Amino acid sequence: MTIVVLAAAACGDGSTLVLNQQAEAHRLASHLHVQFSRAADASNRAVMANTDETSRAAAREAEQATRAVQRDIDALRPILNNLTYRDEIGQLDAFATRFAQYQALDADILPLAVENTNIKAQRLSFGPASEAVDAFRLSIESAGHMAAAKNAPTVDALVARAAAAVLEVQVIQARHIAESDEAAMSNMESAMAASESSARKALDSLKGLLPPGAATQLAMAAEDLARFTAINAEIVALSRRNSNVRSLALSLGKKRTVTAEGEDLLQALEDALARHHFAATR
Repeated sequence: MTIVVLAAAACGDGSTLVLNQQAEAHRLASHLHVQFSRAADASNRAVMANTDETSRAAAREAEQATRAVQRDIDALRPILNNLTYRDEIGQLDAFATRFAQYQALDADILPLAVENTNIKAQRLSFGPASEAVDAFRLSIESAGHMAAAKNAPTVDALVARAAAAVLEVQVIQARHIAESDEAAMSNMESAMAASESSARKALDSLKGLLPPGAATQLAMAAEDLARFTAINAEIVALSRRNSNVRSLALSLGKKRTVTAEGEDLLQALEDALARHHFAATR
């Protein structure tokens, strides 16, 4: 700082203006770099967050930092033009191009990240869906215990078939939530529909083999199966949206390349401006 003051005092007003512009250009470039890094980091945290609140907070931070980057670009460009730093102007323009690409990608990534549809589907699968499966198995097994001895082997087989069918759906859910291929998800949905149908058919067959005293348990099993089927439909809809999978794929794909290129351009710009500033204050 002392060197800058002494140099400025020894120079005319024009030289002082140049020194001030160089210092401001260097400050803006450094701030621009920090804000760009902050924006990229916050965007990544929004994608990786496991709660809506955390994801939204990180997305807001990313948007704020992105606006700060644009302000710094707009403030830095006229200073570089006044200093006639053609190479540095080229570097800033190249970064602005990458930044426009970055913003376009983030415009897709951040809304997807805050939806958290895959995480929500997973929570439904591990929570309410699992509870419905347990309730269904308990109800249908309780009903099966009331079978007459002559029907017991057939009833046991139907109870086992129904229980296995809903467990098959539950297993497929986990694969569906992680899947990104549309055709693969369609095949899984067909398999789930077939398993749900198998469970319903087994339940209907039990009604003709069990005594009237099992009616209450069978009705409860039917309600549990309907609840599970409804939850599974919600899981599939959320999983189909695939917001977490898609936002992560975008973040790890082209955005990562654009971000790295932007970082390199900003570092080169900072280094070039630092050399100008150092030379002028020696």
